[in-house]
Amino acid sequence: MDYKIPKSVLVLVHTATQVLLLERVRPQGFWQSVTGSLEAGERWQQAAERELREETGFAATGLIDTGVRNRFPIVPPWSERYAPGVTENEERIFTLCLARTETPRLRPEEHCAFAWLSPTEAAERCGSWTNRNAIIRLFGNLDAGRAAS
Repeated sequence: MDYKIPKSVLVLVHTATQVLLLERVRPQGFWQSVTGSLEAGERWQQAAERELREETGFAATGLIDTGVRNRFPIVPPWSERYAPGVTENEERIFTLCLARTETPRLRPEEHCAFAWLSPTEAAERCGSWTNRNAIIRLFGNLDAGRAAS
């Protein structure tokens, strides 16, 4: 069995006011930004560009490595994808700012829906704390925006 490498990228695709989230086929109802594991011999930037292209069809022009790094435990349902004894994943955060919302080209075996949401809505909907933190870091205090609306 080919196990996943416990290193991944998260690419936060956004406009000035909206964030793109993708709904995974499995587990159903799990929303996230573009994500994926590095492949053998791949560098972080290459992985981010590849995942962006594979999951959305978007070009990587303007892709930025934020310098943010996360470590987190690998939990079910994903743990069986990694070699026995692998318990943590290292993640690097990238961003891509688009001038306007665009329709992504989804891979139906991986994602079943997409949504462009306000930063507050995206942070509430995404299933990963690292994804949520990346949105908050990019857009600032989301509670202040909610109080003003």
